[in-house]
Amino acid sequence: MVDQVITAWGLLLPESTLDQQWFRVLAAFVAVNTLVYVTLSIAKSLPRFYFDDWRRRRYLRAETRSIHPDGPR
Repeated sequence: MVDQVITAWGLLLPESTLDQQWFRVLAAFVAVNTLVYVTLSIAKSLPRFYFDDWRRRRYLRAETRSIHPDGPR
């Protein structure tokens, strides 16, 4: 009866397999891979960030040279 319940829940490996070193290494690899994937997907969904936008630009003019006095510099 217990074997039928375990098989129905989807547990296919015996408990002794879960305690082995290779299975722990595989589980750690899957965990790190998942964290990297989540980090990359979050970073890709955010807007782009440029460091040049935060620095002060030296090439901005002191006053506008446009024919529109309220225009951008």
